[in-house]
Amino acid sequence: MQLGKDIRKVLKQIEEEKGLSEEIIVASLEAAMVSAYRKYKGGNQTAEVHIDLETGEFTLYEVRLVVEGETSDESEISIAEARRRGNDDVEVGDVIRKEVFPEDFGRIAAQTARQVIIQRLKDAERQVIYEQFSDKIGNIITGTIFKAEGDQILVRLNEKTEAIIPKEERIIGEKYLPGSRMKFYLLDVRQTTRGPRIIVSRTHPKLLHKLLELEVPEIQDGVVEIRNIVREAGTRAKIAVASLDANVEPLGACVGKQGTRIKSISNELHGERIDIIVWSPDILTYIRNSLSPAKVLKIEPLLDQDRSVLVYVRSDQLSLAIGKAGQNVRLAARLTGWKIDIKVKEDEKLPTMKDLFEDLSSVIEGQEDKG
Repeated sequence: MQLGKDIRKVLKQIEEEKGLSEEIIVASLEAAMVSAYRKYKGGNQTAEVHIDLETGEFTLYEVRLVVEGETSDESEISIAEARRRGNDDVEVGDVIRKEVFPEDFGRIAAQTARQVIIQRLKDAERQVIYEQFSDKIGNIITGTIFKAEGDQILVRLNEKTEAIIPKEERIIGEKYLPGSRMKFYLLDVRQTTRGPRIIVSRTHPKLLHKLLELEVPEIQDGVVEIRNIVREAGTRAKIAVASLDANVEPLGACVGKQGTRIKSISNELHGERIDIIVWSPDILTYIRNSLSPAKVLKIEPLLDQDRSVLVYVRSDQLSLAIGKAGQNVRLAARLTGWKIDIKVKEDEKLPTMKDLFEDLSSVIEGQEDKG
């Protein structure tokens, strides 16, 4: 029975263009035709198929196990029946093969071969995509918003590959308009029956980390280290940095001249406000820095509470220290890992010249009374 004289040429072309080996496709074809034959036969018949790639012909065999007595299904044959069919030397436990030529099965085989090749090509392309993007998990990728309908937002990464942005990975208030190009953090790649499912994020702290690496050479070179990042994506973030070189100031390196570096990152993240915090091994100094831009008067550890401090600020610094809806102190607490309570403490009032003269007058009057 024929599959077609050009079968080897077709398989070679597939191997060159798609990277699918001839052996893998042939094995898949043979397995699929065995399955098709069993359906065609309508029983539990065991079969084998051998394909001759030179001629394009395939041979179909029914395979049966030789048993002593009665057979339980079509995959078996009794030793007596086997010997009646001319297998004089057969023994119990042997396997005999008989070539069969079922009517119309050639057409079924050709259809099966076509379906198998198409499916194997799809599987191969899916595997290539999976391997290509699974190697990029944890990195930044650039994509174009392809479809935005309700909760379904798709990102086109290349001509054949799309990713999805789950609702929880989107920046609140950010518009995902078709055609918009954005940077994403590649969160995960999962194999599914429909192919790889690629998950990207706009809210992950690592997206901010990777953008800083791209924008700040000192971070790329390992001179400045990122110690921690906390985000409320799209509105505000705090980043703790430290310098491994006494000659490099980490805050200036990250912010850039006239704030150009940090502005570029902020623009990429829907205008997210980014506070660069100088990390310190001294926790009280670190907490003080983390509350930037507020100016702190004093910090007292609360000895009766674990990892808790009371921070004193002037009344004019209270709103800065707490932040809108408590955001500044909330992010500072997450950044440092300490609970932070804010309290107002006014500076002690310094005496004025008027106060000094009044005090002096009181002293003089007191002396006169004694006299």
